[in-house]
Amino acid sequence: MSISLQVSLLSGRTICLDAELGESLQSLSERAQVALASRRGSFLNAEGKLLHGASTVEDCSLKDGDVLTFHIGQIEVFMSRGLPAAASILSDGSLLAWGEADSGGDCSFLTDQLKNVRKIQGSHSAFAALLADSSVVTWGDKRCGGDSSAVQHKLQKVEHIQASNASFAALLSDGSVVTWGDATGGGDSSSVHDQLKSAEKIQASGGAFAALRRDGSVVTWGAPWCGGDCNSVQPRLCGVQHIQATGMAFAAILADRSVVAWGDASSGGDCSAVQHKLKDVQQIQASGDAFAAILGDGSVVTWGTTSFISEPVPDDLKNVQQIQAAYNAFAAILEDGSVVTWGDPRAGGSCYGVRDQLKDVRSVQATHAAFAALRADGSVVTWGDPGSGGDSTEAPRSWSGFRV
Repeated sequence: MSISLQVSLLSGRTICLDAELGESLQSLSERAQVALASRRGSFLNAEGKLLHGASTVEDCSLKDGDVLTFHIGQIEVFMSRGLPAAASILSDGSLLAWGEADSGGDCSFLTDQLKNVRKIQGSHSAFAALLADSSVVTWGDKRCGGDSSAVQHKLQKVEHIQASNASFAALLSDGSVVTWGDATGGGDSSSVHDQLKSAEKIQASGGAFAALRRDGSVVTWGAPWCGGDCNSVQPRLCGVQHIQATGMAFAAILADRSVVAWGDASSGGDCSAVQHKLKDVQQIQASGDAFAAILGDGSVVTWGTTSFISEPVPDDLKNVQQIQAAYNAFAAILEDGSVVTWGDPRAGGSCYGVRDQLKDVRSVQATHAAFAALRADGSVVTWGDPGSGGDSTEAPRSWSGFRV
């Protein structure tokens, strides 16, 4: 049985394609590409949901007369922290969202405002979009920052947005900070308002924020158990160069390349056991409950929870160039282009099934529970939880040439 589908470009140009119910979207995409004389693209349904190339027409519940948008180029998908919704910026600067409507999966009522979108950040159940004119649009669960009306007049000349589980913080061009959302989770910064000046960067844990100021000092607010109170280490937070965060803790690299950590000890807020090793630190990466630091000699130091570590950190891990983290796992690129992983094997902590393919790797990116490695030849190797993107075996052609 075949059905007729209308396929439209964002420019408005539309064609009609007949498709069998068993035809894959990858095949349909290739036919659309030829008919439209366009470059490779991806399908979005009427609700704006990105359709996976390995799925069939029937799998996607497409019906006769349905309209699909053929988006040309790369689509970057942003997930909310709680994963009930997702949003994507299209090439024309517009935005589409899908998932649970009350959690940010529906932004159709904001179509007129969501234009020229530059960046998106997601809390547990809400999103904030930074527009080209440096203003901000929010939607989703009000309890998680989906309503910024109380501070909307302040959200001008915004340069950067960060999100905790239930609140947002916006860094303005003058170095000040505007917050909204759950007060206990960082949505209320009034207690440190006078200190939030000359801020350069903001980092977020699950329930707190840390602002790095131009003089290298740090200001924190939010839940103390999530790193919102740095009083115990405040005297040491001088000359800070970079801040990273797990779900409940922060770690800062100082000018002398040492590290200061604070917050929940089991989530990486206490690095005293490895403090003597944390010298000449070049980079820190964070999973949900642990940190991994690359030292100048290419070795790695880790601290935080080990409850998920069924694949331990290799004792002889050397020559590490880059580390990426999923929520419960890490992946490291070595100098020779190979990859080493550790953590929960179900969430990307084991790459045993694809280890022979992980050669000449140039970069690695992570989802909540999976990894994708870009090789020198433009191909991509994935592993981890299939539901989080860890299995691309059914559509290898759709990965070739993509930027990860």
